[in-house]
Amino acid sequence: MTSNRTRGQKAGLTNEAILDGAVRLVDRDGLAKLSMRRLGAEVDVEAMTLYHYFANKDALLDGLVAHVFARATVSLADEGPWQARLAGYAHSLRATLLAHPGLVPLVVSRPAVTDATLRVMEHGLEVLHSAGFAPRAALDLVYTLNDFVIGHVAATAATAALTGQSGQEQRLNTVDAERFPLLTEAAGAARPDTRFDAALDALFRGFAPQ
Repeated sequence: MTSNRTRGQKAGLTNEAILDGAVRLVDRDGLAKLSMRRLGAEVDVEAMTLYHYFANKDALLDGLVAHVFARATVSLADEGPWQARLAGYAHSLRATLLAHPGLVPLVVSRPAVTDATLRVMEHGLEVLHSAGFAPRAALDLVYTLNDFVIGHVAATAATAALTGQSGQEQRLNTVDAERFPLLTEAAGAARPDTRFDAALDALFRGFAPQ
């Protein structure tokens, strides 16, 4: 039996396995340390072998962005109202980015347009089209939803990097309660997940077909 692998490919190695290795490397050492040489060592191949799967580092970075969105898109497959399906996607994307904060700058700065990311968008548009959205309105909602989630996570990651604390409200723990009584009360009652859901609900109501 002849092998379907091209010269330079390694048995058992796939694009997905390489991208998983890249995520591990970024989680451990940071995005700035990601190189083809270091990634090759991470997945136990020579760096040149990686070029049989990704033409160059730009293609690898595009693949990483698509990899992030692909992990979140699974939630769109669920049955139910469009609001619940998109909320599931938003929560999944948020959780993925919060679990891998080193990838956040890449997602923010690199709006990769690949077959994988286009499939993610097409799936979202299918969900909204079946709910009565016009194509342009559906696309606007998908873009706005992604921008909201990515911006929310970027702000959370930046706060954590600067203060070592995961939430904005935690920075208010030392605020003088006598001078800022409302801030103190509000921060003590804050529930970030509830705020995230409230923002999603407002977003969906604003875009819902009339």
